[in-house]
Amino acid sequence: MGKLSSASSSLRKLKKSPLSSFVKPPSSSSSPSQSQRSKSLSPQSSEQRFISAKCNVRSSNKTQFGKHVSSPSTTSLPHPSVTSIPVDIFETSDLEDAKKSFDLLLSKFPDSSRLDYNSILHSFCNVGGDTPTAHRDAVAFLRHMSIHSKSFTPDRSSYHILLVHACLQPDLAAAYQVLDLMSRADFSPTQASVDIVVRSLCTADRVDDACEIVKLFAANHNSPPDQYTYNFLIKCLCKIRTLDTVYGYIQELETNAGIEPNIMTYTILIDSVCRNKNLREASRLLTVLKDRGFQPDCYLYNTILKGYCAMNHCNDIMNVYNEMKSEGIEPDLVTYNTLVFGLAKCRRIDQAMKFLKIMTESGHSPDTVTYTSLMNGMCRNGDALCALELLEVMEENGCEPNECTYSTLVMGLCKGKHLEKGMELLKMMTGAGIKLETSAYATLVRTLVREEKIAEAYGVFDYAIESKSLPDELAFVHLETSLKWLEKWKN
Repeated sequence: MGKLSSASSSLRKLKKSPLSSFVKPPSSSSSPSQSQRSKSLSPQSSEQRFISAKCNVRSSNKTQFGKHVSSPSTTSLPHPSVTSIPVDIFETSDLEDAKKSFDLLLSKFPDSSRLDYNSILHSFCNVGGDTPTAHRDAVAFLRHMSIHSKSFTPDRSSYHILLVHACLQPDLAAAYQVLDLMSRADFSPTQASVDIVVRSLCTADRVDDACEIVKLFAANHNSPPDQYTYNFLIKCLCKIRTLDTVYGYIQELETNAGIEPNIMTYTILIDSVCRNKNLREASRLLTVLKDRGFQPDCYLYNTILKGYCAMNHCNDIMNVYNEMKSEGIEPDLVTYNTLVFGLAKCRRIDQAMKFLKIMTESGHSPDTVTYTSLMNGMCRNGDALCALELLEVMEENGCEPNECTYSTLVMGLCKGKHLEKGMELLKMMTGAGIKLETSAYATLVRTLVREEKIAEAYGVFDYAIESKSLPDELAFVHLETSLKWLEKWKN
């Protein structure tokens, strides 16, 4: 009776998801012996063992990173059984309850080879989270599964599940243990393993740990990261460390492991320095990558163009565009939109309009971004009525205005002392249920209050609140500020 009660308790730990979710077609592979299954999961775990010669491979197998190549044959994603997981079946992270639930599951399916063991393992890891004992319990549960099921031997996907879970722990000891278990089970870490570790650690904001473990993989010549993992890591590093630190890490990997930056690496670096408004360094990097034999592509030039636009360097914008053309690189829609935006921002409206014609002749139809950028430039230049005319052209060409387009026009009309036109546009928008941005509502209300049209100002705020365009509290703060300004102005 006691055993029956214990089994019933374990069954209650299972959620109401069907047990068939964990059933898979029978496998044709033979089942190894119990001793073979338990050997690879013995409790030994040491960082030093993983760093040892067990991870060695011939240096001739190193991946080359100096060329801009297509996707490698080895994918950087885990096995589908790691990612395509049914709903979790464990309600608690208690190891003993999990073991009982697993044993009960085995009793329900005599043909245990049909169970999806990796899904079960993933389910237990999910419920364990990042608690102090979670990783130890996950390894113990995998060992229990291996011992008690004759049909299951941990495969590479099993260890990858553990590897993702180990990266939730506060240090790298758990990850080193899983890598050691993989090595003793004759599953040498692959580039997919490196990718899993790097992405898991970076997602957990542990970029420095990811850098360290990549150096470990590279130093042992076991499986250095592929170009996608490497560039992903460099991009994450650029967000949290100084440029000198990033350069130092790139140089260290190139010197000690032969991992060279490629065209995408330089694009990431250029994007980072442009975001920090370091355009001189962006130009230097462009020269460096050319000297190393790389041909800049359209995406890279677009990145530089955006940097110059942010700094309002109109002459440099045109220089970059001319350099693109001289090198035979055909601008795309992003290039033209960036040019139009940058020139319009600098109030070079005529020049921006010329590019509107050029892009059309080149087979690139202007989109909402193109027209809105031009309207913004016209409004900045005090020509809001021309911007309103451009709205008609935009709609005639089948391009749909968005919230940003209308907000740009409303603010431009208000600042250009065309309040009536702005209110007409707002009336059309309210009829169509179109919202404005918060800044546009604020500009419109201030203008109405300044013109002593208090009722209309309240009407604008009522629409903003009813259409859920902005929080009520923020709306009343703006209204109160505007009314106080009016009272002060009257006195």
